[in-house]
Amino acid sequence: DVQLQASGGGLVQPGGSLRLSCAASGFTFDEYTIGWFRQAPGKEREKVQWFLDSSPGIPFYADSVKGRFTVSSDNAKKMVYLQMNNVKPEDTAVYWCAAAPLDVLIVDGPDVGYDYQHWGRGTQVTVSS
Repeated sequence: DVQLQASGGGLVQPGGSLRLSCAASGFTFDEYTIGWFRQAPGKEREKVQWFLDSSPGIPFYADSVKGRFTVSSDNAKKMVYLQMNNVKPEDTAVYWCAAAPLDVLIVDGPDVGYDYQHWGRGTQVTVSS
């Protein structure tokens, strides 16, 4: 079974940093694309980071996090990381990683991610002083 588990959330002060981790298992890592999502209270789920098959290896970010969040991965460990720097109160949300097979057309933008088929448990990030 495809399994994804996000971790690393917590309470962080504005301007601080946090690194989220996504542990993947149950599938061939390089046959899937993994994206990061978040949902703030009272708001719709938002994709904050994604890859496109048309642009291999190039990370895309929502404007709301561009320049502050950075994705990386350790393929050997089947881990994906989201480094969050200069966090803001509006970054407060539950964060998930999700996976989609590479032959799925990923929406190029901060949508809700219906094209991602596999979701794991999220991790809460709270930005507050």
